[in-house]
Amino acid sequence: MTSYRVTLLIILFSFTKFAYAQNFNRGVNVTGWFQAGSAREIHFTMFTKKDFEQIKSLGCDVVRLPINLHYMTNGAPDYTLDPLFLTMLDQVVDWAEELQIHLILDNHTFDPDVDTSPDVIHPLKKTWVQMAEHFKDRSDLIYYEILNEPHGIDDELWAQIQQEVIDTIREYDTQHYIIVGGAGWNGYYNLSELPVYDDDKLIYTFHFYDPFIFTHQGATWGSPSMASLAGVPFPYNAASMPPTPDNLKGTWVESAINNYAIDGTINRVRQLIDIAVAFKEQRNVPVFCGEFGVYIPNSNNVDRIRWYEVVVNYLNQKGISWTVWDYKGGFGLFEKNSGEMFDYDLNISLLEKMNFNIPPQQEYIKKPEMKSLVLYDDYPGSRVHNASYRSSGTLDFYAADAATGNYCLCWSNVGQYDAIALDFRPDIDLSKLKDHDFELTFKVKSSSPTAKFDVRFIDTKTGPSDRPWRMGKTIDNTIAPFNGQWQEVRIPLKTLTEKGAWDEAWYNPQGLFDWTDIDRFEIVPEHQPLTGITFCYDDIKIEGEDIIEEVIISVEKLSLSGLNVYPNPFVERITIQYKPSALHNNEIVVVNQLGIPVKRITEITKTDEHLNAVWDRKNETGHRVPPGIYFISIKSGSTAKVVKIFAQ
Repeated sequence: MTSYRVTLLIILFSFTKFAYAQNFNRGVNVTGWFQAGSAREIHFTMFTKKDFEQIKSLGCDVVRLPINLHYMTNGAPDYTLDPLFLTMLDQVVDWAEELQIHLILDNHTFDPDVDTSPDVIHPLKKTWVQMAEHFKDRSDLIYYEILNEPHGIDDELWAQIQQEVIDTIREYDTQHYIIVGGAGWNGYYNLSELPVYDDDKLIYTFHFYDPFIFTHQGATWGSPSMASLAGVPFPYNAASMPPTPDNLKGTWVESAINNYAIDGTINRVRQLIDIAVAFKEQRNVPVFCGEFGVYIPNSNNVDRIRWYEVVVNYLNQKGISWTVWDYKGGFGLFEKNSGEMFDYDLNISLLEKMNFNIPPQQEYIKKPEMKSLVLYDDYPGSRVHNASYRSSGTLDFYAADAATGNYCLCWSNVGQYDAIALDFRPDIDLSKLKDHDFELTFKVKSSSPTAKFDVRFIDTKTGPSDRPWRMGKTIDNTIAPFNGQWQEVRIPLKTLTEKGAWDEAWYNPQGLFDWTDIDRFEIVPEHQPLTGITFCYDDIKIEGEDIIEEVIISVEKLSLSGLNVYPNPFVERITIQYKPSALHNNEIVVVNQLGIPVKRITEITKTDEHLNAVWDRKNETGHRVPPGIYFISIKSGSTAKVVKIFAQ
């Protein structure tokens, strides 16, 4: 009886520990955010609490946050975490706790081209001590992941290092779960090489990207690059298999292609996941798949979705929680080549097969910008993503001594052709702002009177025969005296000049720049490296008077007889009645205060001499519009009238 009770207690304890650790089930990796070269380069407004709300609405209960943790410090020997980094991360933790989303703080400091050094123990212990001290009193929704994908290091040595880090964390924090993984890129084969760690709050992780030539076709970061590989099917289909590209012959990729009839099957995928399942069952520990996915550019979308369906269903069947790599990006949940907007661009077929909730989607129609835009103001603007690149020097988005606000943007000692690049997502139409005398404005400060730089907009390359054309201006000491004081620069957009294009070769200006399709804004030391030179920028904006669509002004000059629009103001419905001046070309359009069409009314009926229509206060997508001022534009032949209406 005693033996039975002891066994039962052990089983119950093990089950309780497992169930608690598995409080999260499925989620996403939020990538490219805290994976910066320093805390000063994090584009913090790239994601907001709204993004976390949207992620949760999909049915996710966990976010894995990759962080270049060792880069968030002052480096060796102390590896002191930048207070700015902790301030930003505290905000993310706040969002997770407010929304009751589990948050994995994943130390993603790794280079796929560099083997993990035994010396990694030093930054690991230094950084995790500080992280544990800082977050020890936070809720149980927070998890620590020691290191992403250690590789090129002996399994036993890595296990010892991981044990030391666990012990270091536990000196300060015994509350939070720690996520541990094997060497070999967190491989499933390497799980069994891990010791039985003496800790009740560990979760074991593995990553899954098999068959690799399917999930990574088109990827450039491996060795060799698989940029030339495309069209590999899943599952294996002899009729649709691509030949081995010439540059991959004689490499392991050719061997993988030759073996794909065996490795590219659904059964083989399940067999490989079963290696992690066996570890889970033998050790009776929680196991978590922290990454899996298929690279979008060169894969067939139907086959890609089929792979996700197979992997997700099998992980769920085997009780393994997961976070897909990634939410936005090359492996993400959005349509290929889209603006990755939640309300417009989700890959609905993929979400369905992964058993996510399906939010309503709208058709995105790019419209001309009609008001001022912020590109940088303490943080990069909400409409842009930091796509900056540099070969040397430093870039700081949060420098002190701002012209206004808390921060300014500074860079020093950067190379020629490096760029502060603010990428518009989605691409935008600046044509009306240019035509209405809007200006590119910014504040600049430097103590180098002979230095100069270019500001430029780059349009979107739309196809093989198109180029990313540049429209810009060179800023030197004649435009803004670089005397160590803040100077304001205002440049009318229409005065910018076309500068040509770089597209694997140089193309001189051809008058082809397209203001309706702008990809990004850049600041570039086009003429020389900034060796020993610092430039700071603040309040980068496109400014002007908000535009009301010209149609509202022009049609008010005309008249229309027998017009009656009632009731006005209105709550739910408004009726439009008028005598047509022509039998054809009758059109009724509701526009907002910016002159942007809200609803085109197509149901127009005839009664006696009048035409009648009703607006039910809904837009083209069927959603009720908010209270405010709207305009009804009524056209009949060459006669027209605009009526201001008030929705209460």
